[in-house]
Amino acid sequence: MGYLKIKWVKSALGRTRDQQDTIRSLGFRRLNEERIVKNSPEIRGMVKKVIHLLKIVEDVR
Repeated sequence: MGYLKIKWVKSALGRTRDQQDTIRSLGFRRLNEERIVKNSPEIRGMVKKVIHLLKIVEDVR
C-alpha cells in the first residue's frame, strides 16, 4: 500500500468546521507540519477534501 508524506501549508481559519476537523484527524497540530500517513482509500478521501490546504511532498514506499 505505501505511505504519503503530506505537509499542511495553508491555514484552516475561516474554513468549515468539517475541513478543520479533517486537518486534525490527519494528525496536524501546527501549520507547516509534515506527516507520514498510510496510502489508503480513507486517507486519500480526507486528503482530497482539504487538498487546497495541503501539499503532497512525496509518495513514500
